[in-house]
Amino acid sequence: MEAVLSHLRATIERGEYQVGDKLPAEAALSAEFEVSRSVVREALRGLQALGLTESRTGRGTFVVATGPTDDPTFGAYSARDLVEVRRHVEIPVAGYAALRHEDADLDELWHLVGRMDAETDDATWVALDSLFHITIARASRNPAFTKVIEEIREALAAQSSFLNKLGDRREQSNAEHRRIVAAIAERSEERAVAEMTAHLDHVERTLAGIVREGGEPMSGATRTTGHGTPDGEDDTE
Repeated sequence: MEAVLSHLRATIERGEYQVGDKLPAEAALSAEFEVSRSVVREALRGLQALGLTESRTGRGTFVVATGPTDDPTFGAYSARDLVEVRRHVEIPVAGYAALRHEDADLDELWHLVGRMDAETDDATWVALDSLFHITIARASRNPAFTKVIEEIREALAAQSSFLNKLGDRREQSNAEHRRIVAAIAERSEERAVAEMTAHLDHVERTLAGIVREGGEPMSGATRTTGHGTPDGEDDTE
């Protein structure tokens, strides 16, 4: 998928496909690259997330830009939408989960990180990743937080899949998840907040590195510390 996406992206950026041009059909690309149509379909979704193409029902995939957007879209939300809401929800949620979790929550979180470490199927790992973040929200004992994460669940899964395939995030994410759970297990609000902040920093920077050279965080994203308080001076890693 990464090879197909990289090739198609390069041909668009070189001008071999102009804005308004239609890309070859899935079957033709599948034959050209000697991969399954499902791999081609994933690559085309990646191009669309990058803002290079759009899919027109019944007509095919068309080029709409010569370079990637700095704010990719995943389902109904942009990357910037997800960054902002996650920083203002998931960071304080991790702190509350550290203070309020029950033993069953902790058992479930350790079970999930264990499964994610062992999982080899990308789609299954992404589903477990979404469940991991929902479980932390449930452990906060605030159903409003859980509702927010469940609302953006599909977009988070699409973004997670994108980052894993193009940014090689899985192994690093697994390590970050373990550190988050360890902080929650210690009932350390401060450490849980710091570990979730670092996790979201790495997600944002990986995404930025994919869409443009330099890999700086997307402009407009607000750093938060503690329970979601904006902090424009401290860029926690």
